[in-house]
Amino acid sequence: MSITVKEVAKKAGVATSTVSRVINDHPSISEETKRKVRKVMAELGYVPNVAARNLGKQIASAIGVILPPLDSKERLGNPFYLETIEAVNEEAGLVQMSVAVASAPDFATLLENVKRMHLQKQVDGFILTYSVNHDPVIAYLYENEIPFTLIGQPYEHEEDIVYVDNDNQLLGKQATQFLVERGHERILFATNTTRENLYFERYFGYQKALMMAGLTTYPAVKFEEPEDYLQFEETLKTVKPTALVIIDDLFAMRIMQLATMYGYKVPENLSVISFNNSIFSTLTHPYITSIDVDVARLGKLATQKLMDQLNNRLTAGVKVIVPHQLILRETVIENELTE
Repeated sequence: MSITVKEVAKKAGVATSTVSRVINDHPSISEETKRKVRKVMAELGYVPNVAARNLGKQIASAIGVILPPLDSKERLGNPFYLETIEAVNEEAGLVQMSVAVASAPDFATLLENVKRMHLQKQVDGFILTYSVNHDPVIAYLYENEIPFTLIGQPYEHEEDIVYVDNDNQLLGKQATQFLVERGHERILFATNTTRENLYFERYFGYQKALMMAGLTTYPAVKFEEPEDYLQFEETLKTVKPTALVIIDDLFAMRIMQLATMYGYKVPENLSVISFNNSIFSTLTHPYITSIDVDVARLGKLATQKLMDQLNNRLTAGVKVIVPHQLILRETVIENELTE
């Protein structure tokens, strides 16, 4: 026999109406009571009849997670998105919400997928896992007043949009300062994306750290076209860098391999620091020194802020900053090369 609301209420020592409010994540119930009731629900194996509950409410009890266009191998293999989905799914499960994913190879198709999910009432709101300029998806959500949370900093309407992010400018600054403190002066910033806001913020932070140290700043080394990879050899010969700041761990692995092909050895004559602290940072030696952005917390808070919107507990734009941590491994050493 299936477990009933009355049985959950009896074991939890609360009224059946309280259990119903917990199921609906009602703001009138304290977090302590919610945790207690949810624990009993888990122990008894109680599963709410979501379909019946939603029929009267005209809701889907689902969250849409929107991935950026998966138009490159780096995007397809980047664990940031899988870790984010996992965190959102775990947090959504606490309030009996399911998760649907919107993905596509380009923005036009992605927009059509999101429109269909919204118009067919497949989801109640969205979480965007990226932030790019002139994004038709975020424009559609904003203009139609569809509840959504952004992981990343918006390019516009910051006062209206609810977003969760790291302080990416501080990340870029601290990563670069870490290299400067170890004697590095010729430092390059390498990236495979120039549309996402995190690129601008991290690169600004890189520039700030070098200017504060009275050192030369260099244009970002961009890898967006096949010829960019060939041009990298000439850049290395011209600048003779002793260190690189790279946009994320997955791309760092690729650039380390490329630098090795051009005669550099990491970290003996080229130190490397990157971001995200993903599984790729410890796949092969040397392990990558990386800044942990706490992807799980980003996904968890994004889900919580979306639920606040869906339950009318949040109406204005909110900015939530997640702390970061530098993880020292094997790819950064003291620079002992003479200038």
